Amino acid sequence: MEIHTPKVVASSTESGANVFALDWFGRPAYLAQSPQFYKQLMVGVFERVYEVGPVFRAEPHDTVRHLAQYTSLDAELGFVTDHRDVMAVLRDTLAGMLDAVGDRAGAALATLGVDLPAVPVRIPAVHFTEALEIAGGPADEPDLAPAHERALGEWARREHGSEFVFVTGYPMSKRPFYTHPDPARPAYSNGFDLLFRGMELVTGGQRLHRHSDYLAALAARGEPVEPYAGYVDAFRHGMPPHGGFAIGLERFVARLTGARNVREVTAFPRDLHRLTP
Repeated sequence: MEIHTPKVVASSTESGANVFALDWFGRPAYLAQSPQFYKQLMVGVFERVYEVGPVFRAEPHDTVRHLAQYTSLDAELGFVTDHRDVMAVLRDTLAGMLDAVGDRAGAALATLGVDLPAVPVRIPAVHFTEALEIAGGPADEPDLAPAHERALGEWARREHGSEFVFVTGYPMSKRPFYTHPDPARPAYSNGFDLLFRGMELVTGGQRLHRHSDYLAALAARGEPVEPYAGYVDAFRHGMPPHGGFAIGLERFVARLTGARNVREVTAFPRDLHRLTP
């Protein structure tokens, strides 16, 4: 079910990530970093939902891969067993998207000299700890650097013939508070990133779905409940085990076309410096 969610919100979504603040009739408000809270709530109604829309990140990155406003394809799925169910749906989603591009934009692909990648029936997956070993990163590294992502992309092509690779089990310290921990290894998450041609393209995972777990997660991070009350209260009434993902459109198109800069694939990029046409 397609949904449309507000882009002006009362609290940050990503629990600490930079947000664009604004005045909402004398009250503090923010541009939405994602439709995360809303799509989770809608899972309780429609079970499977998606949205294509703008998201806003006030992170002062000045790189070839970041925009302050970009288009996100968000999906959320109810009644999952864990994050692997979400990964399977993501795999089929990407395969369907690429098939549609081939059918509808074949002439443009030929003009650009672009060959569409094949999506494996099973995209290779490595746990975060193994990914660090493959990429040559220190064992105590809490996240993957761009150089690590590139090394993993090369490994996936060399070892599996795949342009795609999942990295699972990111440390809980680097995931938002609503992420479900791995029951067998609570310091790691039931979350994942999908790398495409050596760059993070998708973030996703299993979410918490019990009200008590949300209260505990916020308390563990020293976060007050009040800013998230409207969101957290919904879980009092019961929510199915669920998870989802978000694909960055511009980054996907840039990797598909071989563009050197994500700004080359959007008409009016918004970044650290640009606010006019």
